[in-house]
Amino acid sequence: MRLTPTERDRLLLFTAAELARARRARGLLLNVPEAIALMSDVVCEAARDGARLSEAIEAGRAALGPGDVLPGVPEVVQEIQVEAVFDDGSRLAVITAPFGPAERPAEQSRRVAFDDLVQVEVANTASVPISVTSHFHFFEANPRLRFTRARAYGRRLAVPAGSTVRFDPGGSRTVALTPIGGARVAIGFAGLVDGPLDAPGAFETAIERARACGYLGA
Repeated sequence: MRLTPTERDRLLLFTAAELARARRARGLLLNVPEAIALMSDVVCEAARDGARLSEAIEAGRAALGPGDVLPGVPEVVQEIQVEAVFDDGSRLAVITAPFGPAERPAEQSRRVAFDDLVQVEVANTASVPISVTSHFHFFEANPRLRFTRARAYGRRLAVPAGSTVRFDPGGSRTVALTPIGGARVAIGFAGLVDGPLDAPGAFETAIERARACGYLGA
């Protein structure tokens, strides 16, 4: 049986989620990968059952509570992103604060939200408009967008969740980028990272892949 890369990723996620369920059934508290896999799988299955995006997100959020995971997991997992297939097509489901709001000093929250923004100028060299969603790892955005990719590594657009930014053909615009939060894991997207963003060598490997695949600005 031949499977597409997306189908293989879905089976891998399902396998990880089933392992998490089995360990939870034995009374074990889940770690970060297990919690993310289980909640992501619940979202995907809810979408398969015909749920709307908001309903699938809430189903994933309700799958686990702080008492189901190891200490420290709720502080690490601040956001979960998973591509799920709904009745109207594939959509990005984002579970923000899956275990409730993190207790962080207000000063630290302000620093992440405002002081750590970077500005990049982006030019669309394609002949068609290109749109990028709010939670997409901007480093991996369309290869025909020309910008300094290194500055965008580990970042997303600093726009409201669920919104998009459009880049018109032949035009350019400056956008603000903010660090990706939570566990800082980039799975899927364009496949340039497919793992923890801050792992040793992850940045260098992603740059090499981007250059090999012809991403402008890499």
